[in-house]
Amino acid sequence: MKKLGVFIAVLFISHFTYAASRAAAVLDSLPHTKIIDQVAISPDGASVAYIVNDALTVTTIASGDSHTIALENKFPLREPAWSRDSKQLVVIADLPGEVPAAQLWTVNSDGSQLAKHADLKGFVQSPQFSPDGSTLAILFIENMPRMAGPLEPMTPLVGEISKAVYEERLATVDLKTNQVKQISPVDMYIYEYDWMPDSKSWAAIAARGNGDAEWWVARIYSVSADTGKMRELYKPKLQIADPQVSPDGKQVAFIEGLMSDAGLTGGEVYVVPVEGGSAKNLTPGIEASPSAVAWRDDSIIFAQNIDGNSGFGVIAPNSKPRNLWAGEELTGKYTDAWVPNASFARDAMTTAVIRQSATAPPEVWAGQIGNWKQITHLNAGIKPAWGEMKNVHWMNGDTRVQGWLMFPKDYDPSKTYPLVVNVHGGPSWACTSIWDQGMIEPVAAQSAMGWLVLCPNPRGSYGQGEKFTQGNVQDFGGGDFTDIMTGVFALAKNYPIDAKRLGIRGHSYGGYMTMWAETQTTRFAAAVAGAGLSDWLSYYGLNDIDEWMVPFFGASIYDDPVTYAKSDPMHFVKEVKTPTLILVGDRDGECPMEQSVEWWHALDAMHVPTKLVVYPNEGHLFKKAEDARDYVLRTLEWFDEWFGKAK
Repeated sequence: MKKLGVFIAVLFISHFTYAASRAAAVLDSLPHTKIIDQVAISPDGASVAYIVNDALTVTTIASGDSHTIALENKFPLREPAWSRDSKQLVVIADLPGEVPAAQLWTVNSDGSQLAKHADLKGFVQSPQFSPDGSTLAILFIENMPRMAGPLEPMTPLVGEISKAVYEERLATVDLKTNQVKQISPVDMYIYEYDWMPDSKSWAAIAARGNGDAEWWVARIYSVSADTGKMRELYKPKLQIADPQVSPDGKQVAFIEGLMSDAGLTGGEVYVVPVEGGSAKNLTPGIEASPSAVAWRDDSIIFAQNIDGNSGFGVIAPNSKPRNLWAGEELTGKYTDAWVPNASFARDAMTTAVIRQSATAPPEVWAGQIGNWKQITHLNAGIKPAWGEMKNVHWMNGDTRVQGWLMFPKDYDPSKTYPLVVNVHGGPSWACTSIWDQGMIEPVAAQSAMGWLVLCPNPRGSYGQGEKFTQGNVQDFGGGDFTDIMTGVFALAKNYPIDAKRLGIRGHSYGGYMTMWAETQTTRFAAAVAGAGLSDWLSYYGLNDIDEWMVPFFGASIYDDPVTYAKSDPMHFVKEVKTPTLILVGDRDGECPMEQSVEWWHALDAMHVPTKLVVYPNEGHLFKKAEDARDYVLRTLEWFDEWFGKAK
């Protein structure tokens, strides 16, 4: 018996060493691209600015002539923004150090007169020139001890705990005197804003209290640029984003819908009068998810997710919304373009976008919507080391579901392949066809390993309208889970999927769905839960963003524990048999580390094969490249190990 035990142990170690080395080799073989940050088109539509490798480049669209602007000290740059006359740019330079600090610089569009206007101790974002060009507005959290936002690593709790609030305020910088003045009230957190045409006030989205948590209950206000006095314009039913003031200053357009996080925008297009009155939904029932708006005289152009692709639409006065453009092929038979966001010129029909797809690395394009000109060729010649991606659909009863299926490299339909289901975060978000940078959503790396990869967009996702996005309200783990599983079964009828080698993974909501799935089925050979959520009751008391839960569940868990309990993984943990890898940052405020520890402890107590990895000083999204690589590497190794055992 002793000899047999030693023999089994050696086999296990040998197999794991092979899996680790194969996964590492695959991961290291993936191509690396230059990352293009935050493209911005000039209001006149003539030039486009973007940041690559901490340098700001400005390109004239018609001629293609470019010049690059870099600070001597090579501070990281972000958020370029144009003056209304298209003659100047402002950019933020982040200073090194453990606490946020930044400088504000302006430069002429031709690269001349580079000038620093402010040194700011704290977190700074969203610079905008006033329409008259005399002033810069910024969002500023003075003396913030960390980067702002719930995705960032939270400050560890020590000593006596208080509800200290660092408010993000609207501040101005006089471009002649460089005087910095904080304007909005000290008890209001400003999330987004836009100047009124007279340069005397703003439209802003704001809330009182902790900025990380209160975004879900924010309202629209007008804010005096002189006194900071705020007047409420609109109290929404759901979440709001992207306020844009009309050219005549009489209306504010914005997006309202069920949203999971600030920055993950989707919903419907609304307008509200600046002088008061009811808000109006301009896109009721639209079968897409608008994400950004821009005014074109009295019409509105909007970017949108439509059936898993990017697109643009328009709303003209007294007319129904219509589509202007939807994703098209980019260097691949099965791949559609993805526009993650758009920068609009003054006419709103001229835009700059970062186009990419699963088979085409990111580049800047600019011009009329749907008739863009490629501006950059920074990633020319880089080819994918993974297979093609296809937009797929299936039915779950009467519900039409969309997703993306990526094929293995050198796919051979006569062979059978493992399938890994990748559940996106959110849930109000969507899988799209993008060039995979290999961070914590390693779709391309899984394809390069020789597996089929499914990224489903179940109910709760963007792309099919607000009714679909709200389809999992008070039903987490219900219809969304069956949407995913019917997709697996439907694909198995058309593609050579090995039913014994199914895997599931995800991060955030995807981590929750992974934990939930293994309580509902034993079909998966392996699971990887990143930053998951295992126990609604303990989660409600631990997380830093509890306001998000009420729109999705209708009440707090203290007021309606029954609704939460029916979708609580811990209530069904005794059903779990799936080998599970659990990955989490120790300073995660959105899905606290303790949720992952609790799941790991339960699985370990039931002798389910499991492993927990906690990454120090990481938040909900990983900042350190070495941690992101380790996250992906461990994911690949885990699936490779258990797929090997399932053969």
